[in-house]
Amino acid sequence: MGKIVALTFLSLDGVMEHPVWTGPYFNADHAKYAHGQLFASDALLLGRITYEGFAAAWPHLEETEGEFAARMNTMPKHVVSTTLDQAEWTNSTVVRGDLATEVAKLQERYDRDILVYASGELTNSLIELGLLDELKLWIHPVVVGTGKRLFPEGAGFTSWRLAATTSFNSGAVILDYRPAPVAEEP
Repeated sequence: MGKIVALTFLSLDGVMEHPVWTGPYFNADHAKYAHGQLFASDALLLGRITYEGFAAAWPHLEETEGEFAARMNTMPKHVVSTTLDQAEWTNSTVVRGDLATEVAKLQERYDRDILVYASGELTNSLIELGLLDELKLWIHPVVVGTGKRLFPEGAGFTSWRLAATTSFNSGAVILDYRPAPVAEEP
């Protein structure tokens, strides 16, 4: 049964929107980690906005990004959307209907990870439904100041346990969390 694993780039102040600020921190160690995550996965599960950005970029990156881009382009992709009519990117399908039911079907279909990149609203919905198995926060040593945050004001209370950390010489770290029994809300 596939695990749902979310990997999100964040600034120190929790901003995830338009992460162009990650560029100076991305190096060979980052690429190796990202490669390992992608190749340990059977499929992608994406929100519409992330899907549209990826679909516009990745088909044109195989020459420069090699096997990583080829994997992104050929692996199964499932986009959760109520507004997208069809998914044009290779091996992409639109997920409609009850999210919990559809995610359960995907988990039965795949043996390895189902990777969620960015997709803040989707990640929050998965957390709310108790469907997210791993939350990997890729924290960059920069304060952005403004922009969409992963956890918006009013997000429900959840509890997590730190399962692992990965640090890079660039100063970025990955905090790898798993759902924990819900502690009493403060």
